[in-house]
Amino acid sequence: MSMEIAARTESLKQRARQLGFDLAGACPAVTPAGVTRLAEWLQHGFAGEMQYIERRRQAYAHPDHVLDGCRSILMLSMNYSVAAEQKESRSAGHGRVARYAGSRDYHDVIREKLNALTDFLRTLAPAAVARGVVDTAPLLEREFAQLAGLGWIGKNTMLLNPRRGSYFFLAALLTDLELAYDEPAATDHCGSCTACLDACPTDAFVGPHVLDSRKCISYLTIELKAPIPRPLRAGVGNWLFGCDVCQEVCPWNRFAPQTVDAAIAPQDHATSLDPCELLRLDDEEFRRRFRETPLWRPRRRGILRNAAIVLGNTRPPHGVAALAIAINDVEPLIRGAAAWALGQYGHDMAQTLLRQRADVEHDAEVREEIEFALAIRSAD
Repeated sequence: MSMEIAARTESLKQRARQLGFDLAGACPAVTPAGVTRLAEWLQHGFAGEMQYIERRRQAYAHPDHVLDGCRSILMLSMNYSVAAEQKESRSAGHGRVARYAGSRDYHDVIREKLNALTDFLRTLAPAAVARGVVDTAPLLEREFAQLAGLGWIGKNTMLLNPRRGSYFFLAALLTDLELAYDEPAATDHCGSCTACLDACPTDAFVGPHVLDSRKCISYLTIELKAPIPRPLRAGVGNWLFGCDVCQEVCPWNRFAPQTVDAAIAPQDHATSLDPCELLRLDDEEFRRRFRETPLWRPRRRGILRNAAIVLGNTRPPHGVAALAIAINDVEPLIRGAAAWALGQYGHDMAQTLLRQRADVEHDAEVREEIEFALAIRSAD
């Protein structure tokens, strides 16, 4: 390897750290070992409704499907961990938000930094072809991060770093240039620990390193467009958007450093939200409040569905008034979730609201939810 390549790689890493990336490692653009496991995972149906993964299945075979002529990848991480006293509040009846989503949309924040890093690369090599990506391209980021020495893939399928745990975003800068490659992370430090597998409220892990997305709370509250399957609703607990359980119990996160980037750090007011307040938001109010945040992804119908499920699980006394509004919402998905939640309350007022809606409900799925909810009281 030439001194020029080594110097260029080190300059890139230094600039990445200046821009706010915590870790940086280089690896060759090759077919990742995880491609075979991805195919098996898809074959088992573990992707659920995430059909875009299957559609782009062939593209995961090599990074040149993301950048034509790709030769090297600089893998990067950005920490979003916070101190214990800053973690989401546990207000009674409030819905928890995964801490990565408690601020601006991280895609926007990281893309700005990647654009700056790409511009810097072109000052080093004006003819270079490069592209920065943040988990939206068909690239197995964790596989390449491990190849670049950033960490190992834990039993919960997250990338783990011995000094920084797992509370970080991954990003990649792909280029047609040769870089000085780092040694791959060869050691799995999870050992015999199964804390993440044991703690999952919905038993989403088929086994170590294998996640059935269809049971994962993050999938259920973000990606799933349909009603959350009834047997899994109790396991969702008070998670309104995403889930951190398998990271919270991981020993490697106990001493992870805190983020110093205000644009990434979760804000206290955004990591614990009042589901009753959410159920009163119309389309315009929801857009104004969440358009520039990760919570925009499921749109209003998804977030309000989740809010109703949280109320059904936590049952704060004031929740019935909000559900009385939700059960008459224009969205059948929200009405169905509200019906289930009222059934969990089971008292006379909830039963009255269910019967009143039953008299005018025309959607078959919502009617079935109402009938199920009414039957709970009858069975007691």
